[in-house]
Amino acid sequence: MNLLCRGRLKLLVASLTAIVLLTWLYLLAGNFENGRSLLLAPCLSDTPAARVLEHAVLESRVREVEEENRQIRLQLSQSQGTAVQPPDGNYGNQQWGASADTGPEDGDNTAEEKNNHTECPRSPSVQKCELIHVACVCAGHNASRDVVTLVKSVLFHRRNPLHFHFITDTVANRILSSLFQSWMVPSVQVSFYDADELKSEVSWIPNKHYSGIYGLMKLTLTKALPSDLSKVIVLDTDITFATDIAELWGIFRKFTDKQVIGLVENQSDWYLGNLWKNHKPWPALGRGFNTGVILLYLERLRRIGWEQMWRLTAERELMSMLSTSLADQDIFNAFIKQNPVLVHQLPCFWNVQLSDHTRSEQCYTEVSDLKVIHWNSPKKLRVKNKHVEFFRNLYLTFLEYDGNLLRRELFGCPSQASPDSVQLQTALEELDEDDQCYDFRRERLTVHRVHLYFLQYEYTPTEDDTDITLVAQLSMDRYTSNTLISCETTNTLFLSDFKPLFMANMKLLLQ
Repeated sequence: MNLLCRGRLKLLVASLTAIVLLTWLYLLAGNFENGRSLLLAPCLSDTPAARVLEHAVLESRVREVEEENRQIRLQLSQSQGTAVQPPDGNYGNQQWGASADTGPEDGDNTAEEKNNHTECPRSPSVQKCELIHVACVCAGHNASRDVVTLVKSVLFHRRNPLHFHFITDTVANRILSSLFQSWMVPSVQVSFYDADELKSEVSWIPNKHYSGIYGLMKLTLTKALPSDLSKVIVLDTDITFATDIAELWGIFRKFTDKQVIGLVENQSDWYLGNLWKNHKPWPALGRGFNTGVILLYLERLRRIGWEQMWRLTAERELMSMLSTSLADQDIFNAFIKQNPVLVHQLPCFWNVQLSDHTRSEQCYTEVSDLKVIHWNSPKKLRVKNKHVEFFRNLYLTFLEYDGNLLRRELFGCPSQASPDSVQLQTALEELDEDDQCYDFRRERLTVHRVHLYFLQYEYTPTEDDTDITLVAQLSMDRYTSNTLISCETTNTLFLSDFKPLFMANMKLLLQ
Protein backbone atom coordinates (compact mmCIF):
# COMPACT_ATOMS: atom_id res chain seq x y z
CA MET A 1 0.00 0.00 0.00
CA ASN A 2 2.82 2.38 0.90
CA LEU A 3 4.63 1.49 -2.28
CA LEU A 4 1.51 2.27 -4.30
CA CYS A 5 1.11 5.66 -2.58
CA ARG A 6 4.75 6.50 -3.09
CA GLY A 7 4.44 5.61 -6.79
CA ARG A 8 1.41 7.81 -7.22
CA LEU A 9 3.15 10.63 -5.32
CA LYS A 10 6.17 10.44 -7.62
CA LEU A 11 3.86 10.53 -10.65
CA LEU A 12 2.04 13.56 -9.25
CA VAL A 13 5.31 15.39 -8.54
CA ALA A 14 6.59 14.64 -12.04
CA SER A 15 3.32 15.90 -13.57
CA LEU A 16 3.42 19.11 -11.54
CA THR A 17 7.06 19.66 -12.50
CA ALA A 18 6.20 19.22 -16.17
CA ILE A 19 3.28 21.62 -15.90
CA VAL A 20 5.44 24.27 -14.17
CA LEU A 21 8.20 23.87 -16.77
CA LEU A 22 5.76 24.15 -19.70
CA THR A 23 4.09 27.18 -18.12
CA TRP A 24 7.49 28.86 -17.62
CA LEU A 25 8.45 28.15 -21.25
CA TYR A 26 5.18 29.71 -22.45
CA LEU A 27 5.69 32.82 -20.36
CA LEU A 28 9.33 33.03 -21.42
CA ALA A 29 8.44 32.97 -25.11
CA GLY A 30 5.59 35.47 -24.58
CA ASN A 31 7.80 37.94 -22.77
CA PHE A 32 10.42 37.88 -25.50
CA GLU A 33 7.76 38.13 -28.18
CA ASN A 34 6.47 41.36 -26.65
CA GLY A 35 9.94 42.82 -26.44
CA ARG A 36 10.07 42.98 -22.63
CA SER A 37 13.03 41.95 -20.49
CA LEU A 38 12.79 38.55 -18.84
CA LEU A 39 13.42 37.93 -15.17
CA LEU A 40 13.88 34.21 -14.59
CA ALA A 41 12.47 32.65 -11.49
CA PRO A 42 15.18 32.02 -8.89
CA CYS A 43 14.43 28.31 -8.77
CA LEU A 44 14.95 27.90 -12.53
CA SER A 45 17.47 30.55 -13.59
CA ASP A 46 20.51 28.65 -12.39
CA THR A 47 19.76 25.31 -14.05
CA PRO A 48 21.78 24.38 -17.17
CA ALA A 49 18.66 23.52 -19.12
CA ALA A 50 17.17 26.95 -18.40
CA ARG A 51 20.32 28.75 -19.53
CA VAL A 52 20.45 26.78 -22.80
CA LEU A 53 16.78 27.41 -23.46
CA GLU A 54 17.14 31.12 -22.65
CA HIS A 55 20.08 31.42 -25.05
CA ALA A 56 18.15 29.72 -27.87
CA VAL A 57 15.07 31.90 -27.38
CA LEU A 58 17.24 35.03 -27.23
CA GLU A 59 18.98 34.17 -30.50
CA SER A 60 15.61 33.67 -32.17
CA ARG A 61 14.32 37.00 -30.90
CA VAL A 62 17.48 38.81 -32.03
CA ARG A 63 16.98 37.51 -35.56
CA GLU A 64 13.37 38.70 -35.48
CA VAL A 65 14.38 42.16 -34.24
CA GLU A 66 17.03 42.46 -36.96
CA GLU A 67 14.44 41.64 -39.60
CA GLU A 68 11.99 44.17 -38.09
CA ASN A 69 14.70 46.85 -38.09
CA ARG A 70 15.50 46.10 -41.71
CA GLN A 71 11.85 46.57 -42.66
CA ILE A 72 11.65 49.81 -40.64
CA ARG A 73 14.75 51.22 -42.34
CA LEU A 74 13.23 50.34 -45.70
CA GLN A 75 10.03 52.18 -44.81
CA LEU A 76 11.92 55.20 -43.51
CA SER A 77 13.90 55.44 -46.74
CA GLN A 78 10.62 55.76 -48.62
CA SER A 79 8.77 58.18 -46.37
CA GLN A 80 9.77 60.68 -43.70
CA GLY A 81 9.04 59.57 -40.15
CA THR A 82 8.56 62.26 -37.51
CA ALA A 83 7.75 62.48 -33.83
CA VAL A 84 4.54 63.72 -32.26
CA GLN A 85 3.93 67.40 -31.57
CA PRO A 86 4.15 68.45 -27.92
CA PRO A 87 1.10 69.78 -26.08
CA ASP A 88 -0.10 73.32 -26.75
CA GLY A 89 2.04 75.97 -25.12
CA ASN A 90 5.33 74.00 -25.16
CA TYR A 91 6.87 76.16 -27.87
CA GLY A 92 10.55 76.92 -28.15
CA ASN A 93 11.62 73.71 -26.38
CA GLN A 94 10.74 70.95 -28.84
CA GLN A 95 13.26 69.23 -31.08
CA TRP A 96 13.73 70.66 -34.57
CA GLY A 97 12.46 67.48 -36.20
CA ALA A 98 9.25 67.24 -34.20
CA SER A 99 6.04 66.88 -36.15
CA ALA A 100 2.41 67.82 -35.68
CA ASP A 101 0.94 64.49 -36.63
CA THR A 102 -1.84 64.08 -34.10
CA GLY A 103 -5.16 65.70 -34.78
CA PRO A 104 -8.74 65.72 -33.60
CA GLU A 105 -9.65 62.78 -35.80
CA ASP A 106 -7.20 60.50 -33.94
CA GLY A 107 -9.79 60.05 -31.21
CA ASP A 108 -12.02 58.21 -33.66
CA ASN A 109 -9.59 55.33 -34.14
CA THR A 110 -10.89 51.87 -33.31
CA ALA A 111 -9.32 49.75 -30.57
CA GLU A 112 -7.71 47.57 -33.22
CA GLU A 113 -6.14 50.61 -34.94
CA LYS A 114 -4.79 51.86 -31.60
CA ASN A 115 -3.26 48.46 -30.88
CA ASN A 116 -1.60 48.51 -34.29
CA HIS A 117 -0.27 52.06 -33.80
CA THR A 118 3.46 52.50 -34.45
CA GLU A 119 5.88 55.36 -34.01
CA CYS A 120 5.77 55.97 -37.76
CA PRO A 121 3.07 58.61 -38.35
CA ARG A 122 0.48 58.46 -41.08
CA SER A 123 1.13 60.81 -43.97
CA PRO A 124 -1.59 63.46 -44.24
CA SER A 125 -3.85 62.42 -47.08
CA VAL A 126 -5.08 64.73 -49.85
CA GLN A 127 -7.91 63.77 -52.13
CA LYS A 128 -6.96 62.90 -55.69
CA CYS A 129 -7.46 65.95 -57.91
CA GLU A 130 -8.17 68.17 -54.88
CA LEU A 131 -7.45 71.78 -55.81
CA ILE A 132 -4.61 73.33 -53.79
CA HIS A 133 -4.51 77.11 -53.33
CA VAL A 134 -1.20 78.99 -53.05
CA ALA A 135 -0.84 82.73 -52.37
CA CYS A 136 2.21 84.92 -52.88
CA VAL A 137 2.98 88.65 -52.71
CA CYS A 138 5.16 89.62 -55.66
CA ALA A 139 6.24 93.11 -56.71
CA GLY A 140 8.94 94.32 -59.07
CA HIS A 141 11.37 92.71 -61.50
CA ASN A 142 13.54 90.84 -58.99
CA ALA A 143 10.65 89.26 -57.11
CA SER A 144 9.06 88.20 -60.41
CA ARG A 145 12.27 86.44 -61.40
CA ASP A 146 12.44 84.67 -58.02
CA VAL A 147 8.81 83.58 -58.04
CA VAL A 148 9.32 81.75 -61.35
CA THR A 149 11.90 79.49 -59.69
CA LEU A 150 9.52 78.94 -56.78
CA VAL A 151 6.68 78.01 -59.15
CA LYS A 152 8.88 75.61 -61.12
CA SER A 153 9.91 73.80 -57.94
CA VAL A 154 6.23 73.46 -56.95
CA LEU A 155 5.14 72.27 -60.41
CA PHE A 156 7.97 69.76 -60.63
CA HIS A 157 6.76 67.77 -57.60
CA ARG A 158 3.01 68.39 -57.69
CA ARG A 159 0.38 65.74 -58.39
CA ASN A 160 -2.68 67.93 -57.80
CA PRO A 161 -4.31 70.85 -59.62
CA LEU A 162 -3.08 74.21 -58.39
CA HIS A 163 -4.53 77.70 -58.14
CA PHE A 164 -1.96 80.47 -57.67
CA HIS A 165 -3.10 83.77 -56.14
CA PHE A 166 -0.65 86.64 -56.74
CA ILE A 167 -0.78 90.01 -55.00
CA THR A 168 1.18 92.11 -57.52
CA ASP A 169 2.14 95.58 -58.57
CA THR A 170 1.87 96.69 -62.22
CA VAL A 171 5.32 95.38 -63.19
CA ALA A 172 4.89 91.91 -61.69
CA ASN A 173 1.36 91.62 -63.09
CA ARG A 174 2.59 92.28 -66.62
CA ILE A 175 5.49 89.82 -66.32
CA LEU A 176 3.65 86.96 -64.62
CA SER A 177 0.46 87.21 -66.68
CA SER A 178 2.44 86.89 -69.94
CA LEU A 179 4.49 84.09 -68.41
CA PHE A 180 1.55 81.87 -67.42
CA GLN A 181 -0.39 82.69 -70.57
CA SER A 182 2.48 81.49 -72.77
CA TRP A 183 3.46 78.65 -70.44
CA MET A 184 0.09 76.89 -70.80
CA VAL A 185 0.62 74.44 -67.92
CA PRO A 186 -2.36 72.05 -67.55
CA SER A 187 -4.38 72.02 -64.32
CA VAL A 188 -3.03 75.40 -63.20
CA GLN A 189 -5.18 78.46 -62.53
CA VAL A 190 -3.78 81.92 -61.87
CA SER A 191 -5.48 84.94 -60.29
CA PHE A 192 -4.02 88.42 -59.80
CA TYR A 193 -4.94 91.02 -57.18
CA ASP A 194 -3.90 94.67 -57.33
CA ALA A 195 -1.49 95.52 -54.51
CA ASP A 196 -2.26 99.24 -54.90
CA GLU A 197 -5.77 98.61 -53.59
CA LEU A 198 -4.33 97.07 -50.41
CA LYS A 199 -1.60 99.58 -49.61
CA SER A 200 -3.88 101.73 -47.48
CA GLU A 201 -4.47 98.73 -45.18
CA VAL A 202 -0.82 98.60 -44.11
CA SER A 203 0.80 101.90 -45.18
CA TRP A 204 0.30 103.34 -41.66
CA ILE A 205 2.75 100.76 -40.22
CA PRO A 206 6.41 101.96 -40.11
CA ASN A 207 8.57 99.14 -41.45
CA LYS A 208 12.38 98.83 -41.54
CA HIS A 209 12.45 95.53 -43.46
CA TYR A 210 14.00 95.50 -46.94
CA SER A 211 10.74 94.20 -48.42
CA GLY A 212 9.06 97.54 -47.73
CA ILE A 213 5.31 97.88 -47.75
CA TYR A 214 4.86 94.64 -49.69
CA GLY A 215 6.32 92.74 -46.73
CA LEU A 216 3.19 93.64 -44.74
CA MET A 217 0.55 92.61 -47.27
CA LYS A 218 0.19 89.02 -46.09
CA LEU A 219 -1.75 90.53 -43.19
CA THR A 220 -4.50 91.54 -45.64
CA LEU A 221 -5.09 88.18 -47.35
CA THR A 222 -8.45 87.57 -45.65
CA LYS A 223 -9.66 90.72 -47.39
CA ALA A 224 -7.73 90.42 -50.66
CA LEU A 225 -8.59 86.81 -51.52
CA PRO A 226 -12.10 85.63 -52.49
CA SER A 227 -14.51 85.38 -49.58
CA ASP A 228 -15.41 81.78 -50.48
CA LEU A 229 -11.78 80.61 -50.29
CA SER A 230 -11.49 78.71 -47.01
CA LYS A 231 -7.76 77.97 -46.76
CA VAL A 232 -4.51 78.80 -48.52
CA ILE A 233 -0.78 78.14 -48.38
CA VAL A 234 1.12 81.45 -48.26
CA LEU A 235 4.73 81.53 -49.50
CA ASP A 236 7.54 84.06 -49.75
CA THR A 237 9.12 84.46 -53.19
CA ASP A 238 12.51 83.19 -51.93
CA ILE A 239 11.21 79.67 -51.26
CA THR A 240 12.30 76.44 -53.01
CA PHE A 241 10.20 73.27 -52.69
CA ALA A 242 11.85 69.85 -52.53
CA THR A 243 8.65 67.81 -52.18
CA ASP A 244 5.00 67.68 -53.25
CA ILE A 245 3.15 70.70 -51.88
CA ALA A 246 0.13 68.43 -51.29
CA GLU A 247 1.94 67.07 -48.20
CA LEU A 248 1.88 70.56 -46.72
CA TRP A 249 -1.74 71.09 -47.75
CA GLY A 250 -2.70 67.85 -46.00
CA ILE A 251 -1.58 69.25 -42.63
CA PHE A 252 -4.69 71.46 -42.57
CA ARG A 253 -6.67 68.41 -41.49
CA LYS A 254 -4.44 68.14 -38.42
CA PHE A 255 -5.59 71.53 -37.11
CA THR A 256 -7.68 71.47 -33.96
CA ASP A 257 -10.99 73.29 -33.99
CA LYS A 258 -9.35 76.45 -32.61
CA GLN A 259 -6.17 76.57 -34.70
CA VAL A 260 -6.14 79.04 -37.60
CA ILE A 261 -2.45 79.52 -38.50
CA GLY A 262 0.27 76.96 -39.25
CA LEU A 263 3.90 78.11 -38.88
CA VAL A 264 7.44 76.79 -38.40
CA GLU A 265 9.40 77.95 -35.38
CA ASN A 266 11.97 80.66 -36.06
CA GLN A 267 15.42 79.13 -36.47
CA SER A 268 17.46 82.08 -35.21
CA ASP A 269 17.75 83.78 -31.81
CA TRP A 270 16.17 86.99 -33.09
CA TYR A 271 13.09 86.92 -30.85
CA LEU A 272 15.15 85.80 -27.85
CA GLY A 273 16.78 89.23 -27.95
CA ASN A 274 20.38 88.09 -27.48
CA LEU A 275 21.92 88.70 -30.90
CA TRP A 276 23.60 91.95 -29.84
CA LYS A 277 23.60 94.46 -27.04
CA ASN A 278 20.37 96.43 -26.54
CA HIS A 279 18.56 94.25 -29.09
CA LYS A 280 14.85 94.58 -28.37
CA PRO A 281 12.66 92.47 -30.66
CA TRP A 282 8.88 92.39 -30.86
CA PRO A 283 7.15 90.07 -28.37
CA ALA A 284 6.98 86.43 -29.42
CA LEU A 285 6.16 83.01 -28.02
CA GLY A 286 9.51 81.42 -27.20
CA ARG A 287 11.74 81.61 -30.27
CA GLY A 288 8.85 82.96 -32.29
CA PHE A 289 7.70 81.82 -35.73
CA ASN A 290 8.88 82.48 -39.28
CA THR A 291 6.26 83.61 -41.80
CA GLY A 292 8.00 82.49 -45.00
CA VAL A 293 5.61 79.50 -45.09
CA ILE A 294 2.13 79.92 -43.62
CA LEU A 295 -0.97 77.76 -43.54
CA LEU A 296 -3.87 80.22 -43.29
CA TYR A 297 -7.33 78.92 -42.42
CA LEU A 298 -9.08 81.93 -43.98
CA GLU A 299 -12.61 80.85 -43.09
CA ARG A 300 -11.78 80.64 -39.38
CA LEU A 301 -9.70 83.83 -39.45
CA ARG A 302 -12.63 85.78 -40.83
CA ARG A 303 -14.88 84.24 -38.21
CA ILE A 304 -12.73 85.43 -35.28
CA GLY A 305 -12.31 88.93 -36.75
CA TRP A 306 -8.70 88.66 -37.88
CA GLU A 307 -8.51 92.09 -39.53
CA GLN A 308 -9.48 93.89 -36.34
CA MET A 309 -7.34 91.66 -34.13
CA TRP A 310 -4.04 92.15 -35.98
CA ARG A 311 -4.68 95.90 -36.22
CA LEU A 312 -5.20 96.19 -32.46
CA THR A 313 -2.06 94.14 -31.87
CA ALA A 314 0.02 96.32 -34.21
CA GLU A 315 -1.29 99.59 -32.72
CA ARG A 316 -0.55 98.44 -29.18
CA GLU A 317 3.01 97.28 -29.89
CA LEU A 318 3.92 100.24 -32.11
CA MET A 319 3.41 102.54 -29.13
CA SER A 320 6.66 101.17 -27.69
CA MET A 321 8.42 99.52 -30.69
CA LEU A 322 7.80 102.47 -33.08
CA SER A 323 8.30 100.31 -36.22
CA THR A 324 8.52 96.71 -37.39
CA SER A 325 11.92 95.15 -38.10
CA LEU A 326 10.73 91.96 -39.80
CA ALA A 327 7.54 93.28 -41.45
CA ASP A 328 4.46 91.06 -41.08
CA GLN A 329 6.42 88.50 -39.05
CA ASP A 330 6.63 90.83 -36.06
CA ILE A 331 2.89 91.41 -36.04
CA PHE A 332 2.07 87.72 -36.51
CA ASN A 333 4.31 86.83 -33.55
CA ALA A 334 2.88 89.53 -31.29
CA PHE A 335 -0.60 88.27 -32.12
CA ILE A 336 0.36 84.64 -31.40
CA LYS A 337 1.98 85.68 -28.12
CA GLN A 338 -1.45 86.83 -26.97
CA ASN A 339 -3.33 83.92 -28.59
CA PRO A 340 -1.08 80.81 -28.51
CA VAL A 341 -4.00 78.42 -28.85
CA LEU A 342 -4.58 79.64 -32.42
CA VAL A 343 -1.23 78.46 -33.83
CA HIS A 344 -0.38 75.01 -35.18
CA GLN A 345 3.37 74.42 -35.10
CA LEU A 346 4.78 72.78 -38.22
CA PRO A 347 7.91 70.58 -38.29
CA CYS A 348 11.12 72.48 -38.98
CA PHE A 349 11.73 70.87 -42.38
CA TRP A 350 8.77 72.79 -43.85
CA ASN A 351 10.79 76.01 -43.60
CA VAL A 352 14.57 75.50 -43.40
CA GLN A 353 15.75 79.08 -42.92
CA LEU A 354 19.14 80.17 -44.31
CA SER A 355 19.62 83.59 -42.73
CA ASP A 356 23.01 84.72 -41.36
CA HIS A 357 22.11 83.98 -37.73
CA THR A 358 20.20 80.78 -38.41
CA ARG A 359 20.44 77.59 -36.37
CA SER A 360 18.77 75.54 -39.10
CA GLU A 361 21.63 73.03 -39.05
CA GLN A 362 20.00 71.60 -35.94
CA CYS A 363 17.02 70.82 -38.16
CA TYR A 364 18.54 69.41 -41.33
CA THR A 365 21.07 67.23 -39.49
CA GLU A 366 18.27 65.46 -37.57
CA VAL A 367 15.84 64.69 -40.41
CA SER A 368 16.36 62.44 -43.42
CA ASP A 369 14.98 64.84 -46.02
CA LEU A 370 14.00 68.49 -46.32
CA LYS A 371 10.75 69.84 -47.69
CA VAL A 372 11.22 73.60 -48.14
CA ILE A 373 14.33 75.77 -48.35
CA HIS A 374 13.94 79.44 -47.43
CA TRP A 375 16.57 82.00 -48.50
CA ASN A 376 15.42 84.50 -45.87
CA SER A 377 18.43 86.79 -46.05
CA PRO A 378 19.05 89.92 -48.13
CA LYS A 379 22.17 88.11 -49.39
CA LYS A 380 20.05 85.23 -50.75
CA LEU A 381 22.39 82.68 -52.41
CA ARG A 382 25.46 84.46 -50.97
CA VAL A 383 24.39 83.84 -47.38
CA LYS A 384 27.03 82.54 -44.96
CA ASN A 385 26.38 78.86 -44.34
CA LYS A 386 28.84 75.97 -44.47
CA HIS A 387 26.31 73.86 -46.36
CA VAL A 388 25.19 76.63 -48.69
CA GLU A 389 26.63 74.88 -51.76
CA PHE A 390 24.19 72.01 -51.36
CA PHE A 391 21.21 74.35 -51.02
CA ARG A 392 22.45 76.56 -53.86
CA ASN A 393 22.64 73.56 -56.21
CA LEU A 394 19.04 72.68 -55.35
CA TYR A 395 17.95 76.21 -56.19
CA LEU A 396 19.95 76.32 -59.44
CA THR A 397 18.42 73.01 -60.51
CA PHE A 398 15.01 74.66 -60.71
CA LEU A 399 16.37 77.98 -61.95
CA GLU A 400 17.77 76.21 -65.03
CA TYR A 401 15.00 73.63 -65.37
CA ASP A 402 13.29 73.50 -68.77
CA GLY A 403 9.80 74.89 -68.15
CA ASN A 404 8.43 73.10 -71.22
CA LEU A 405 8.78 69.79 -69.34
CA LEU A 406 6.25 71.00 -66.77
CA ARG A 407 3.43 71.00 -69.32
CA ARG A 408 2.62 67.39 -68.49
CA GLU A 409 -1.00 66.43 -67.88
CA LEU A 410 -2.22 65.16 -64.52
CA PHE A 411 -3.62 61.74 -65.33
CA GLY A 412 -7.08 61.17 -63.92
CA CYS A 413 -7.59 64.87 -63.24
CA PRO A 414 -9.48 66.38 -66.20
CA SER A 415 -8.77 70.04 -66.89
CA GLN A 416 -10.30 72.55 -69.28
CA ALA A 417 -7.73 73.24 -71.98
CA SER A 418 -7.49 76.77 -73.34
CA PRO A 419 -8.52 77.40 -76.98
CA ASP A 420 -4.92 78.35 -77.83
CA SER A 421 -3.66 75.08 -76.40
CA VAL A 422 -6.21 73.02 -78.34
CA GLN A 423 -5.40 74.86 -81.57
CA LEU A 424 -1.67 74.35 -81.05
CA GLN A 425 -2.06 70.64 -80.34
CA THR A 426 -4.19 70.19 -83.45
CA ALA A 427 -1.58 71.93 -85.61
CA LEU A 428 1.24 69.79 -84.18
CA GLU A 429 -0.69 66.59 -84.86
CA GLU A 430 -1.08 67.56 -88.52
CA LEU A 431 2.69 67.75 -89.08
CA ASP A 432 4.42 64.95 -91.00
CA GLU A 433 7.20 63.51 -88.89
CA ASP A 434 8.89 62.11 -92.00
CA ASP A 435 9.25 65.60 -93.43
CA GLN A 436 12.91 66.68 -93.56
CA CYS A 437 11.85 70.06 -92.21
CA TYR A 438 9.75 68.60 -89.40
CA ASP A 439 11.92 70.09 -86.62
CA PHE A 440 11.76 73.56 -88.12
CA ARG A 441 8.00 73.39 -88.75
CA ARG A 442 7.39 72.17 -85.20
CA GLU A 443 9.61 74.91 -83.79
CA ARG A 444 7.63 77.50 -85.72
CA LEU A 445 4.40 76.30 -84.08
CA THR A 446 5.74 75.76 -80.57
CA VAL A 447 4.76 78.45 -78.06
CA HIS A 448 7.67 79.06 -75.73
CA ARG A 449 7.39 80.40 -72.21
CA VAL A 450 7.80 84.18 -72.33
CA HIS A 451 9.37 85.99 -69.39
CA LEU A 452 9.20 89.72 -69.99
CA TYR A 453 11.89 91.96 -68.52
CA PHE A 454 14.13 89.34 -66.94
CA LEU A 455 16.13 92.25 -65.54
CA GLN A 456 14.80 95.64 -64.49
CA TYR A 457 14.06 97.62 -67.63
CA GLU A 458 11.95 100.65 -68.44
CA TYR A 459 10.49 100.02 -71.88
CA THR A 460 9.73 102.98 -74.14
CA PRO A 461 8.00 102.00 -77.40
CA THR A 462 9.22 103.57 -80.65
CA GLU A 463 6.93 105.91 -82.51
CA ASP A 464 6.75 103.76 -85.65
CA ASP A 465 6.24 100.55 -83.63
CA THR A 466 8.90 98.68 -85.60
CA ASP A 467 11.55 97.98 -82.94
CA ILE A 468 12.72 94.38 -82.71
CA THR A 469 14.61 92.66 -79.90
CA LEU A 470 16.29 89.26 -80.11
CA VAL A 471 18.04 87.76 -77.09
CA ALA A 472 20.62 85.21 -78.17
CA GLN A 473 21.82 84.19 -74.71
CA LEU A 474 21.60 85.17 -71.06
CA SER A 475 25.13 84.09 -70.15
CA MET A 476 26.94 87.42 -70.25
CA ASP A 477 30.42 85.94 -69.74
CA ARG A 478 30.22 84.28 -73.17
CA TYR A 479 28.68 87.24 -74.95
CA THR A 480 30.78 88.68 -77.81
CA SER A 481 30.31 91.95 -79.62
CA ASN A 482 30.21 90.31 -83.05
CA THR A 483 27.45 87.85 -82.19
CA LEU A 484 24.67 90.16 -83.30
CA ILE A 485 24.75 92.30 -86.42
CA SER A 486 22.12 95.01 -86.61
CA CYS A 487 20.72 96.19 -89.90
CA GLU A 488 18.90 99.44 -89.13
CA THR A 489 17.54 99.90 -92.64
CA THR A 490 15.45 96.74 -92.50
CA ASN A 491 14.91 96.54 -88.70
CA THR A 492 16.27 92.98 -88.82
CA LEU A 493 18.85 91.19 -86.67
CA PHE A 494 21.11 88.59 -88.23
CA LEU A 495 23.08 85.91 -86.39
CA SER A 496 26.50 84.88 -87.63
CA ASP A 497 26.64 81.11 -88.14
CA PHE A 498 22.88 81.09 -87.46
CA LYS A 499 21.92 77.51 -86.70
CA PRO A 500 24.56 76.23 -84.21
CA LEU A 501 24.80 79.50 -82.31
CA PHE A 502 21.06 80.05 -82.19
CA MET A 503 20.23 76.50 -81.08
CA ALA A 504 22.95 76.45 -78.42
CA ASN A 505 22.44 79.85 -76.88
CA MET A 506 18.62 80.03 -76.95
CA LYS A 507 18.30 77.03 -74.65
CA LEU A 508 18.12 78.95 -71.37
CA LEU A 509 15.81 81.60 -72.79
CA LEU A 510 13.29 78.99 -73.97
CA GLN A 511 13.08 77.19 -70.64
